[in-house]
Amino acid sequence: MLKNILVTGARGFIGRHVVRAALTKPAVRVRMIYRGPQAPERHGAEAVRADLTDPASLKGLCEGIDAVVHCASLVGADAPSLRTVNDLGTRALIDEALRHGVRRVVYVSTAAVYGRGPFRRAEPADLVQAPASATSRTRAAAERHVLAVGGTVLRPHLVYGAGDRWVVPGLAGLVRFLGAGVACPSVHSAVDVGALGEVAVAAALAEHDVPAVLHVNHPRPVSTSALIDLVRGPLDLPEGESLPLRRAREIADGFPPALHHLEMLATDHWFSSDRVWQELGCDPGPAPATGLAAHLGWYGSLLRESATTGSGAR
Repeated sequence: MLKNILVTGARGFIGRHVVRAALTKPAVRVRMIYRGPQAPERHGAEAVRADLTDPASLKGLCEGIDAVVHCASLVGADAPSLRTVNDLGTRALIDEALRHGVRRVVYVSTAAVYGRGPFRRAEPADLVQAPASATSRTRAAAERHVLAVGGTVLRPHLVYGAGDRWVVPGLAGLVRFLGAGVACPSVHSAVDVGALGEVAVAAALAEHDVPAVLHVNHPRPVSTSALIDLVRGPLDLPEGESLPLRRAREIADGFPPALHHLEMLATDHWFSSDRVWQELGCDPGPAPATGLAAHLGWYGSLLRESATTGSGAR
């Protein structure tokens, strides 16, 4: 049976991988929305211009749609803009989906809605939301709109791969700022963006009931020290003995972006994620260390370009 899927944020890091995964499925048609003046490459998908900040532009968007995969989120902007897009924009999208009888909504959220850890082998049922930033608070609000209509929320932690401009660039920026790595025993959940895209599409197409909230990470976590060691050599980051965490904190004190990355990396964020792969029959992809190594060429090009243009990672 033919299925029609609407993907928001189709030009973004995660959204483009969701579109790619959906287009590989038989009997699936994809409608993707974009907000800029120029339509994205379609590759067989339908492209419709709309803007979450303008509910009127969403009218008719969900006509004939069976499932919505909502990947559009604003990150790191001012509080009013975040609320307009993530909270109110999601509510307007859900209202439009309800008007057209969309049977399933999947929202790609973030484990950041839990706030700062430590978390070890944490299950969704064991955790409460405690978002620490305006971005996370408004994404938690978006989750509530989705859950209120029986939708599914996917919560990855670190998402890496081609298009990532936060995880590895942030790690690289921190190591360059400190002038060394950090001796840190903490562990983190992570997932290849391609595997995340496959899960989002599988959740949208599933004929059975899907849990309301799922962690989406590789079942095996990766240590902070391993992450630093993995990227330091191939990305031409500073060599040498790693700093004790206490010393790294002293250096980063007074520099909020560096301190933010450091404190996140210094705290366990290990989310139990076995269930999602079992429920949806998807491959979790490579373990994080192996998966990241496969993308180092792309990251190297990005960081060299950033160094040339002076737009280093923040």
